[in-house]
Amino acid sequence: MKNNQQWLSLNFFSFFITWGVFLPYWTGWLTSEKNLSVAMASIVVGAGMMSRSLSNLFLYPVFTLKFSLSNVMKWISIISILILVLYIPSETFLPLLIITVLFNAVYPNFLPAIESSATILVATEKIHYGKSRAYGSIGYAVGLLIVGALTAIFTDNAIFWIMFIGLVFMTVALYYKTPIVIQTKPKATTQKMEFESIKNLLTSGGFLIVLIISILLQGAHTSYYNYGFIYLQDIGVNSFYIGIILNLAILLEIIFFAIADRYFYQLKVSTMYIIASIGSTIRWIIVFLFPNVFIFMISQALHVVSFGIAHYAFIKYISENLQTKQMSTAQGLYSAFGMSLINAVLSFGTGFLYEISPQLAFLGMTICTIPALILTIITMKKFSY
Repeated sequence: MKNNQQWLSLNFFSFFITWGVFLPYWTGWLTSEKNLSVAMASIVVGAGMMSRSLSNLFLYPVFTLKFSLSNVMKWISIISILILVLYIPSETFLPLLIITVLFNAVYPNFLPAIESSATILVATEKIHYGKSRAYGSIGYAVGLLIVGALTAIFTDNAIFWIMFIGLVFMTVALYYKTPIVIQTKPKATTQKMEFESIKNLLTSGGFLIVLIISILLQGAHTSYYNYGFIYLQDIGVNSFYIGIILNLAILLEIIFFAIADRYFYQLKVSTMYIIASIGSTIRWIIVFLFPNVFIFMISQALHVVSFGIAHYAFIKYISENLQTKQMSTAQGLYSAFGMSLINAVLSFGTGFLYEISPQLAFLGMTICTIPALILTIITMKKFSY
C-alpha cells in the first residue's frame, strides 16, 4: 500500500507541474511569443480544448480498454513530447492551430488516466486519495513558481522550455514502482461490456446530474485559466509576482486535499456542490466589481471552494456509487466535458469579452455557477446524492 501511495503521489506531482505551466500560461505564451491577439489565441486554445474533449470521450476509453493504464500513460507522455517540439518552428496562426489540436488530443488524456488510477487504487488498495492529490496541487504550485521566476529573467519564451522539461520528468516518473493493478491489461471478455459503459452511465439519472453540475462548476474556471496570467500582466503585475499570486489558490488547495478525507468525506455530495456554487459565484463577481490586484488575491482564496470542493465531490460520488470497471469511463466523461468541452465553448466567447473588458470575461463565468446551484437544489432530494 505504501509503494502504491508513493507512486500515485509522485505521478500526480509530475503531471501537475506541467499542468501548472500549460493551463494558466499557454494563452499568454501564444500572445507574447507567437504574436497572436487575445481573440486569436482564444480560438487556438478553444480548438485545442475541443480536440481534448473529443479525445477524452472517444480515444481515451478505447485505449484503456485495450491497454493497461500504465502503458497508456507512458505513450501519452512520449507522444506529447514529440508533438510539443513542433511548436518551435511554427509562427503563424494555422500551424499553431493544428499543433495545438494535435497536442490537446494526446497530452491532457493523462489527467483522466491518473485520476482513474487513483479511483481504482482507492477502491482496491484503500489508499488515501486526498493525500496523493495534494501532491498534484504541490506540483501545480511548483510549476507556477518556476514559470514566474524564469519568465521574469528569460521572458515568456521560458514557458515552452519549462513545459518540455516537465514532460520529460513526467515520463521518467511513470517508471517508479508501478502498482500491479495499474499494469494489468483489461480482460478481453469484459471489453464489450465496457463499450456499453458510457451509455449506461449517461442513462443513470444520478450520475448524469452529478456530471452536469461538475461540468458547470469546472467550466466556470475558463476565464481564470485562459486569462488570469494576461489579466495580471495588464494591471501591471511583475511576472515573478504573478506566479506567487496564482500560487495562493494552489497553497490552499494543497491544504484542502491534505485534510479532505478526514474532514469533508462525511459531507453529502450535494452539500459540497452548493458550497462550491456559491463560492464560485462570489469569486467571479468580486473580480468583476473590483479590478485590482489585492481583490484578485483575495479571490484566490475561493479557489479551494470553486475548484477543490467541486472536484472532491465528484471523486467521492463515483468512488461510492460506481463499479471499478466504470471508473475510467466516468473519469473520461468528466475530463472530456468538464475539463475540456465546456472550456472550449466558453473560450470562443470569453476571448471577445476580454477584449471588450477583462472583467466581463470573469463575470461571464456566473453563467455556469448559478445554474449549477439551482440544479443541485432541485435534484438533490430526488437522486439522494
